[in-house]
Amino acid sequence: MKNFKSISLVAICLLFVTLSYAQRKNYKIKNGIGLQGGITQFDILTDNFETKSNTGFIGGMSASVDIPHKWYNVSYNIQLSQNHIDISASPVGLLTNEFVEYKMFTADISFLLHVKLISNNLTLDVGPMLQYNSELELKDNSKEGYILTGYNNLLTEDIREISNFNANGAIGLSLGVRRFQLRAQYIYGFTNILRKLNDKDFNLINDEKFKGNQSLIALTAIITL
Repeated sequence: MKNFKSISLVAICLLFVTLSYAQRKNYKIKNGIGLQGGITQFDILTDNFETKSNTGFIGGMSASVDIPHKWYNVSYNIQLSQNHIDISASPVGLLTNEFVEYKMFTADISFLLHVKLISNNLTLDVGPMLQYNSELELKDNSKEGYILTGYNNLLTEDIREISNFNANGAIGLSLGVRRFQLRAQYIYGFTNILRKLNDKDFNLINDEKFKGNQSLIALTAIITL
């Protein structure tokens, strides 16, 4: 009988602790679907060409998970953007250089960790990103046949076929309330976006290798449904 009482007391205590623990863990996790859009500033960091960043636009969707009892939230994002970049070139026979505009379409998916700096109102956003991008296309086809600055025989249309799949890292800040936020984000390309050019035979004098990492700043507004 004594053992039964002891066992019953232990069982009641364990049940109480278990119920109390379960109640403390009974948090309401909120999911949301977000629509986002904004502008970009795109560049390729390279020693091969003389570049200048240019503006574009971006839009997409996100699936967010708001975890009240954690110091972070998470989100999955799909974004589409059209980015622009200027590269220095000159018409054949002329010594004056000008910036020729290219455009590039991208589609990317990312997983972001949102560190709560001030609850959900200000977060530090960081995470990996996988990207598919189109070729570099001349915005004005009349610029075909221009010679890229620093070369004797490399033409503006020769560098269209850049690498289409790239891995990036994203870091930024989000400010606002649950239903509406403003986000500033910097995206850096870990992979060599110009590596595909190394497969081409351009018959360059110094047989140099092409290397470049993309750099993008995105300013977006996000509405969560």
